[in-house]
Amino acid sequence: MGMRISAAASAAVVGAGMLVCGDRHVATAEPLHHPIGVGPCASDPMPTHEPLVPETLEVPVPYPVVTVLPPPPPEPAPQRIRMQLPSDPCADPCPDLTDLPDGSSNPAALLRIPQVLLSPQPFYFAIPGPGPQPAPTPPPEPVQPPVEIAGKSPRPPAPRLSPAREVAKLTGANSVNRTDKRWQVYGTDLGIMWESAPGEVAAAFGDTVGREFHPPGAMGLDWRSNVLAFSSDRDLADGMTFDRMVTDSRCHAAEVLSSRKLDNVEVTTIPTSGFALDGRQYMSYMSIRTWNSVPGTFFTNYGGIAYSDDHGETWTKDPHARWDNIFGLANFQVSAMVPHEGHVYMFGTPSTRLGAVGLARVPQDQILNTTAYQYWQDGMWTPVGGSASATPIVNAPVGELSVRYDAARKTWQMSYLETSKAAIVVREARSPQGEWSESTPTVTVLDYPELYGGFIHPWSSGRDFYFTISTWSDYNVYLMRSTRAE
Repeated sequence: MGMRISAAASAAVVGAGMLVCGDRHVATAEPLHHPIGVGPCASDPMPTHEPLVPETLEVPVPYPVVTVLPPPPPEPAPQRIRMQLPSDPCADPCPDLTDLPDGSSNPAALLRIPQVLLSPQPFYFAIPGPGPQPAPTPPPEPVQPPVEIAGKSPRPPAPRLSPAREVAKLTGANSVNRTDKRWQVYGTDLGIMWESAPGEVAAAFGDTVGREFHPPGAMGLDWRSNVLAFSSDRDLADGMTFDRMVTDSRCHAAEVLSSRKLDNVEVTTIPTSGFALDGRQYMSYMSIRTWNSVPGTFFTNYGGIAYSDDHGETWTKDPHARWDNIFGLANFQVSAMVPHEGHVYMFGTPSTRLGAVGLARVPQDQILNTTAYQYWQDGMWTPVGGSASATPIVNAPVGELSVRYDAARKTWQMSYLETSKAAIVVREARSPQGEWSESTPTVTVLDYPELYGGFIHPWSSGRDFYFTISTWSDYNVYLMRSTRAE
């Protein structure tokens, strides 16, 4: 889940419609469909998804550091630019920034023996230090939501979805978007999507690295906790083309949600969902304290909500719209938020891939006011007991949760990594609280042994169900397609 330090996750490829021009492909108004596994340029290799034998294997070695922690610094002043990219996806707009050695002279790489590098990394035990604290902003006026009856809808049958096939590699080298050359995004994960405006989809990514990227995982330089892309591409059959990414300098994707980058304090901030409402973009995220924990788990400081009033260019992490991770057991640390009929529904799990799904809702004009939330508990919406009172609507284990409402079918869809089945699965329901159907696997570790993710594309329609997955072995994002049976 955008992990930079620990190994916790698990795989997938490429395809785009282009016209061969010499030894290159040039984008055409009417894309030509060519076999899956061919990148946008004639020189692109056929991607594979076997477990990677890396050139270098970086082994983190945490060492304790006792430190006096200063107050949180003010958010950095964002720098943003817009640049015109060449229409040819194979043209490098910034060769002075992105041309890298190919590493073929590395003897270890020729022998297929990884060079093991021990990487000492501080693990902080922080003592709060003196100093001026940031002036607190006043919280919203507290409200008292009512208790309302909310029974479950009948359980529908399990979704009839075909095994997913790979459509395109979306990020990294040899991807349809050439994010390495255009935005210095060599490795990233997640690909969480929402309709950011009519005719446009936003895609948020987790921990991102640039130069000297060496998988597996997010090893390399130029670490950004998250980046954000936008796409108007409606023809998903040959991939999802990005129109732009939020950038802070030439050919460089910006970090949109900052983090302190101190392990065991706040090592990173990871997006978990997004939506647009009344001209504002919202993004749920989790503040990660550390990835260093038992497999399948991680520790958060809190789950929170950020918002943007300039269409995703800059973001504010609301200081009050947070669910603190009390004793490491709190729910709604990993959240998927969906607006629907006057409310925003929040589906959430604890800070683990092994927890159950709880449910809350809030009037859409009170999204940032945590006192306005009602939690679904045993057949009613209630504020009593807070987030800890939410009754599970889907049993554990659930990881990387993605939820949407399919308006055409009047059906709720939920996709996630179900570790007990070692697969990305889909469930459906007629109401947010369920009953939810049994789960249907769409892609498994038998085909992608280092698989995680499963984020639904909001423009999935008809028989086509599109979603993204990430692979730990090459640490990039792929668009997948499953087909609904008639």
